[in-house]
Amino acid sequence: MSLVPAAPSPRFVMSPDGRQLATYDFGDPDAPVVVAVHGFASAALLNWHASGWTRDLLRAGYRVVALDQRGHGASAKPHEPDAYSMDLLVADVTTVIDTYLLDDVAFLGYSLGARVGWHTAERIPDRISRAVFGGIPDADPMRRVQVDQARAFITDGTPVEDRVTDGYLTMAANVEGNDLRALVAMVEGMRNSIEPTPANAPGQPILVAAGSEDGIRDSAVRLAAAAPDASFFEIPGRNHFNAPTSRAFREAAIAFLGGTTQ
Repeated sequence: MSLVPAAPSPRFVMSPDGRQLATYDFGDPDAPVVVAVHGFASAALLNWHASGWTRDLLRAGYRVVALDQRGHGASAKPHEPDAYSMDLLVADVTTVIDTYLLDDVAFLGYSLGARVGWHTAERIPDRISRAVFGGIPDADPMRRVQVDQARAFITDGTPVEDRVTDGYLTMAANVEGNDLRALVAMVEGMRNSIEPTPANAPGQPILVAAGSEDGIRDSAVRLAAAAPDASFFEIPGRNHFNAPTSRAFREAAIAFLGGTTQ
């Protein structure tokens, strides 16, 4: 039996380069909208629905539009590295906002989803009014993955010697429905993508959050300091992988989205 509570069936949106993107629409169509984008090797329902985010956001009076990023969930999972770049991922989110005819949204992103949100907010500031970026580093931690070792493991089971690469593969394989070939293609395809920097920081109000036990915490603090209108929230007792389930994180994010702080 699935651990994921009942959720809407996906609505598919077509990306600019012809990929199917699965989206999920929760709540009152007339309520203020939060666009939620998950992290690497996760999915919309796992990151936001099973963890309590959609429930709490709906109770707070929001509508949630969540996206399975390409390579994840019920969205298209191409195996070609050139199907993945930050520009394509930003275009996917922008297309979802356009397709749903949304003019003013808040953005909620975690890890890879937060990196995508950083650049999306910077490029369409008239459409995204404020944003919560959880687990966001100022560089791509997936650059440390040894793609050749990952591909050899997927192809013929060759043992992975690199600890970081083995960790990413193990994490990805533990999520039902993940396509390891697609995820490794994403790692390779995004190698030369832009990263969050002070020069491309969004100007909107931003809450940057990271777990107190997360190795990227200090880089998240630096990003918060670099943005014109950002604050930092430390998620107590959490690391990069279990931070999304933190009630303290949800409460701080919802308070921020409502224009208040905790």
